[in-house]
This record gives sequence, structure tokens and C-alpha cells, in this order.
Amino acid sequence: MKLLAHILCLCLALSLSWAEGIEMDAATVNEEGIPYFFKGDYIFKGFHGKAELANKTFAELDDHHHLGHVDAAFLMHYEDEPTHHDRIFFFLDNHVFSYYKHKLEVGYPKLISEVFPKIPDHLDAAVECPNPECDEDSVIFFKGNDIYHYNVKTKEVTEKEFKNMPNCTSAFRFMEHYYCFHGHSFSKFDPKTGEVHGKYPKEARDYFMRCSKFSEDSDHVERERCSRVHLDAITSDDAGNIYAFRSHHFLRKDANDTLTVDTIESDFKELHSEVDAVFSYDGHLHMIKDNQVYVYKTGEPHTLVAGYPKSVKEDLGLDGPITAAFVCEDHHIAHVLKGHDIYDVELKVTPRAATNKRPVSVFKKIDAAMCGPGGVKVIVGNHFYHFASTMAFVASKALPEEHKVSLELFGCDH
Repeated sequence: MKLLAHILCLCLALSLSWAEGIEMDAATVNEEGIPYFFKGDYIFKGFHGKAELANKTFAELDDHHHLGHVDAAFLMHYEDEPTHHDRIFFFLDNHVFSYYKHKLEVGYPKLISEVFPKIPDHLDAAVECPNPECDEDSVIFFKGNDIYHYNVKTKEVTEKEFKNMPNCTSAFRFMEHYYCFHGHSFSKFDPKTGEVHGKYPKEARDYFMRCSKFSEDSDHVERERCSRVHLDAITSDDAGNIYAFRSHHFLRKDANDTLTVDTIESDFKELHSEVDAVFSYDGHLHMIKDNQVYVYKTGEPHTLVAGYPKSVKEDLGLDGPITAAFVCEDHHIAHVLKGHDIYDVELKVTPRAATNKRPVSVFKKIDAAMCGPGGVKVIVGNHFYHFASTMAFVASKALPEEHKVSLELFGCDH
């Protein structure tokens, strides 16, 4: 497994591990909200991507302790506790490591009992729980059937019984929800009571990992509408239908809010999977993958227009790869994002040219964007941000209110 892990994507690595009955060791987010998953001496950053050795990011874990695995991990994000705020804590056997901006803090590692009194060694999982999600700013520790609520301010520990929950091998707080991972499954739970509501357990690889193949009993619509994996591209056509692309699948939401899911290859066979950007114009979907542009008619079936694919340079007047692209209603200009810059491409003229280059400084990274009657929606990770116009988006120096993609675009209620 160690020989393969550095070249396997997260989904495949987890599939192989779970097939052998092995669970992920720990899960947390960093101070920027990027998920970290730990397995053995490897770390997986985000919901997809290649494995890398954990000691490349957290070098001292090996310096002080042979890193066979991490027992538990969590990010403490409590501004009222400045000595621990934005620290990532790792638990290995009877020691705890505290990292700030990926640097081990002076004096660590320490015994767990020294930093978290009354918390046992050899933990199974840990997860932060801020107020009001818990009654007080807390950390929840898991060891077998035992649950410990640790009060960050008073250092008091309350033992609780979570009757409806399985034993967690790792725990994860994400988008203000709490997840207990057990085997290749997960359950969403109430951090105060341990109650599990809804149809759980569910297949973790369907919701938290970017996989081309899923379990046989997957509900594909629920999976895609509720997935925490970021979108690759999104657009809405002239009829108001939304097309959202993620890895090998796409989700279509029609004007009546009916959702359907299918593979990209089934409807756009020349693309196969993983679209970089897409925009709608004049009854066609313009889909960008690597350095190629594919143009399809929007009606069923989606037919590739003769003469395509073309290079991004030939079709849009600039070199790929492209980050995102969108056309606003009744306009003839494609707004094309490449890295941290945005260009305008007049679609009615030939040859086309990318002009009016401007920097976009409000985001470090953008996953997808689309424009409609209400303005521009920019998608970053699991959230989107609304701007009244392209001009407002480009000129913005501060982030507007964030919205949840799964809830507010696709109606997922969990």
C-alpha cells in the first residue's frame, strides 16, 4: 500500500483500504477550511487528489514519534482562547502535537493529560464543537464506547452516552455538520445528544470523495445534490435549466426544480469526464476541457457541433487552461477566468480575441461561476457568493455573504 499510495487518488486509496476493513485514521480541516484525511503515514488534502507523506506537511511528527498513524485530529478555532486558536492538534498514542500554520509549537509534543486533563490516551477520534452547536465551546473525544465532552474554557470533562451512534474511527465537522466515520460508512449526528436522524449510515465514498464509480445502492440524485465535493463547472441555459458538472457526473436542474443526474460520457461522449469550465450561449453549451473547446446543442440529445473540438486559443483567443467562464443574459460577451484574471471575449465577431484583462483579487481560488437574471454566482468549494453584476464581481474587495451550494442551489436538507 505504501508503494502505491503516492500515486493513487483519494477515492481509490480509500476503496482499497476499506475493502480490507481498514478505516481512515483521522480527519480535520486546516485553518483555511481545507479537509485533511489521514491514513497510515499519508495525508490526503481536500476531497480528491494524490496522497502525500504526512511528514512533508507536518515534519516533526516523525522527528518526535515514528509516524505509523494519527489517532485523532482537530482544528481548534476559538478566538476566546488565543493560545490555542487556529491550532491543529494531532493525537498519537499518549502524546498530543500542536501546530500553528504548519509549524510545531514550542514545548510540543506533550502528554495528552497535560494539555487535556481527564482525556484518555490512544483515542479513536476527536472533533471540535463550538458554541452554540454545543452548549459551551468544546471538543468531543471518542474512545470505544466512551464519549468525552471537554470544555475548552473550564477544562472540565463530561462523559456522555451516544446510544444511537456506532464507534467512530474518525470524526469530522464540516459546514456546521458532524460526521462519524466507521468503516466505509458515515453517520451525521447531533453533537449534543449523539442522535442520528435520517437514513444513515451512508457510503462515505459517495459524498466525501471524488469517485468515478459508486456503490451499487447509491441514490445518484441525492449524492450529487448533497455532495461536499466542489463543482468543476456550472451554467444555466436560455430556458433556465442549470447544468452542474462534478468529476464524471453532471446534475441538471430544470425550470421546475426537477433534478436529474447522469454521467458526462452518456450525454457528452466526446468529453468523457471532468470539465474545466462551461458557458451557455445562443442555444449551445460551450464546454472547456484542458486546451479544447467542445460546443453542444442544448436540446436532447446533446450533439457536438461540426468542426469541434477546437483549441481554446482558436475559439476564445487565449491559451488554456481556463478556470471558469460565463455569459450573462442577453449579452454576447463571454467572461473568461484564467487564474486570477478575467477577460472579455466578444462572441459575435471572428476571429475572437480575449480583451479587457482585469485582476480578480477577492478570491484566492475559484472553482466555477455562472451568470443569470439575478447576477453572478461564484462557487468556491462548498459555497457560492452572489454579485449583482460582472462589474461588481470584478471590483469587489470584500466577500459578500456566503451561501451553501448543496442547500441553496440544489435543495439538499442535510
